[in-house]
Amino acid sequence: FVTSGVTPAAELDVSQTPLSLGASQFAGSIGFRVIGVAAVLAFISTANAGLMASSRYPYALARDGLMPKAFARVSKRFHTPYVALAVTSAFIMSVLFLELDLLVKVASGVLMLTFLLSCLCVIIMRESQLQNYRPQFKSPLYPGVQIAGAVGCAFLLYSIGVQALLACAGLVGGGLFAYWVFGRIRATREYALMHLVERITSRDLTDHLLETELKEIIQERDEITKDRFDTLVERCDVLDLEGTMDSEALFEAVSEAMAPRLGLAPEAFLSLMRQREQESSTAIGPHLAIPHIIVDGTSTFAILLVRCLRGIRFSDESPNVNAVFVLAGSKDERNFHLRALSAIAQITQSQDFEKHWLDAKSIEGLRDVVLLGERKRHVPPLPSEVDRI
Repeated sequence: FVTSGVTPAAELDVSQTPLSLGASQFAGSIGFRVIGVAAVLAFISTANAGLMASSRYPYALARDGLMPKAFARVSKRFHTPYVALAVTSAFIMSVLFLELDLLVKVASGVLMLTFLLSCLCVIIMRESQLQNYRPQFKSPLYPGVQIAGAVGCAFLLYSIGVQALLACAGLVGGGLFAYWVFGRIRATREYALMHLVERITSRDLTDHLLETELKEIIQERDEITKDRFDTLVERCDVLDLEGTMDSEALFEAVSEAMAPRLGLAPEAFLSLMRQREQESSTAIGPHLAIPHIIVDGTSTFAILLVRCLRGIRFSDESPNVNAVFVLAGSKDERNFHLRALSAIAQITQSQDFEKHWLDAKSIEGLRDVVLLGERKRHVPPLPSEVDRI
């Protein structure tokens, strides 16, 4: 703003050092040199940050199997992806031989294209209604911000010139070619766009692999360390029941599924569940029940998850239970029994639990609702820590 105000337009239009030129208008040659030095220092830090960020793209692609594994090699000393850094640096040095004007336009065009696709991706991800799409930040004024961003970036791309657009198209074409001849064959990926088409057409077009990938991303992002409860949920049986039923019909279905895991006869397991329910209702809310029983044996514990969209009648106070967590363990597992109850309580108290539970599209989706639920995890100390204590 200051430079535009103090510098004649004719000089500013042809200058490649506009800020230094602006400083020279009121500080002479000293101002010109000071701003020039500041610009060089800024370029160094910006180039360093850009190099660090851009090298992570081939590193991440290689880790996902979409580029040669060499790009994923990490230095043991510096813990940096040295191959990706070297190749990225070589590419940056090669483009420095382009004309400055063209280089600036190509760089700007790639940025505009990236921003445009990012805006479209937000719309696609949201409208696909992926269960495990749980960003920590949600854009306000959706989808107005994304539509305005996409239209604005498209206009800037159109205005940038044919030569720069051709260069951008060449870069995009090179990326697509690399994916087609290498990544497509070696990696199985699902696209959020297919989930959107699946939702619109009501047809099964995906294997929900993207949900699994998103779950892994959330676990890494939130630094979720699996504990024993997570392990049991990953291995437990899950019943997704149709139609309405009463608690007796539920207990019969649960006994058939769960008793063999515990080495019990279904009739004996059913009897234990009936006895527990007679003591007091295990429905702890209008939509949640946690039947839990003690079984004979030692070091025995099992979990079973049940969803019934139309509801299970436990009592007059709980006539439409949709989520049931069944716990069965031996007496020596009392402490873990309490921790499991605490974990379930924390997960189900989340304001989004019921929505995620009812919207889950598969048995694995129901597991993910529990595995990604917010709770405090009990991770035992490492053996070395136990010895030190």
